[in-house]
Amino acid sequence: MTEQIGVAVLGATGSIGSSTLDVLRLHQGRFKIVSLTGWKRIDALRQLSNEFTPALIAAEPEHVPDLGSSPLGERKGGCYLGGEEGLVAAATHPEVDTVVAGVSGAAGLRSTLAAVQAGKRVLIANKEPFVMCGELLRNAASESGACLMPIDSEHNAIFQCLPLEAQSDVTSGRGIGRTSEEAGVSRIALTASGGPFLRAPAAAIAHATPAEALAHPIWNMGRKISVDSATLMNKGLELIEACNLFGLQESQIDIIIHPQSVLHSLVYFDDGSLIGQMGNPDMRIPISYGLAYPKRAASGIAGINLAEVGQLNFEPPDLERFPSLALAREAAKAGRSAPIALNAANEVAVDAFLGGLITFGEIPEVVARVLERYEPSEITDLEHVVEIDLEVRSLANDMMRRGSSSQASRIGPHGIPQ
Repeated sequence: MTEQIGVAVLGATGSIGSSTLDVLRLHQGRFKIVSLTGWKRIDALRQLSNEFTPALIAAEPEHVPDLGSSPLGERKGGCYLGGEEGLVAAATHPEVDTVVAGVSGAAGLRSTLAAVQAGKRVLIANKEPFVMCGELLRNAASESGACLMPIDSEHNAIFQCLPLEAQSDVTSGRGIGRTSEEAGVSRIALTASGGPFLRAPAAAIAHATPAEALAHPIWNMGRKISVDSATLMNKGLELIEACNLFGLQESQIDIIIHPQSVLHSLVYFDDGSLIGQMGNPDMRIPISYGLAYPKRAASGIAGINLAEVGQLNFEPPDLERFPSLALAREAAKAGRSAPIALNAANEVAVDAFLGGLITFGEIPEVVARVLERYEPSEITDLEHVVEIDLEVRSLANDMMRRGSSSQASRIGPHGIPQ
């Protein structure tokens, strides 16, 4: 009998975690869940603990005592931990072979890097690791022998379209930038649905409500990523992720609006060929691909009937109505720590919008004001990344409180107001 593959699901109660568990339920003889993490959704985490009986479970520190009624604490060898320590322990558990990194925002950085340093196969669903510390992850993978696998739909689609040798370069952390000529890759294109405001006039977009921004016409996602999809910042972050994951230049990456969300991304080859990956818009497809790679496994999702789809539409993005995409391109061009500032300012602005503190149209304005005053620096280590992230968040909050960009201080090389 083949030995089961040990899996850690970080962010098990979120949308990525739920989709991952749906896939794993289809293959219980092949995979074994070793560790699960959640944060505040303790009831859901307790139910998952009862179902999968993991060796380790982690949650927000203040909620760890609430897990005491879970059978986990009564089993020999079972344990539950709190906070970042718990996330890292879950990701690096000795019985874990594969880590699904589904913690949204910057909160999952340390555990994702720890998993890579431990030599795990790391399936990365959220964008922040490669946006904020892509070079650190790639270097760590090269040193530890870890396998880096993108499982967000667009980057997984690009990965599937690459030649096998180029796939190996990506998973090992080398990227294909230096070997793109050998692979015959000239550029890539990430597709975007356009979100809920694709046809909306600028005035309506500026004053959109949270409920409207969260109502994505195609994808079922978490709150933060849904708002990012509505502003197109989601696609901007994906562009930066693609630069760092694949080792490509910003100028080699196109963004194409594709409302049907059937063709998830494209690779352009030197001979004039285009290869794209198509599938129903459901995260269980790329997740199952990542779990089973280099083989394939059932995802529980049916294939597409192209005759029923009828037609596929493509168009360029409107940067005037969706300025967040242009801001992300500028951050990608600036490089170094600029993407960290972009991501931090955007997370603060999105949170403020969902909390009713700013309008939808003010989200890119907050980000733009931060980037105007930020001087990027070279990234030294994870602590430096976290330092910049925290300080830029503080500055973005301060700018919103004062409500005037003219009063904001200039940010120095380490994100420190001068």
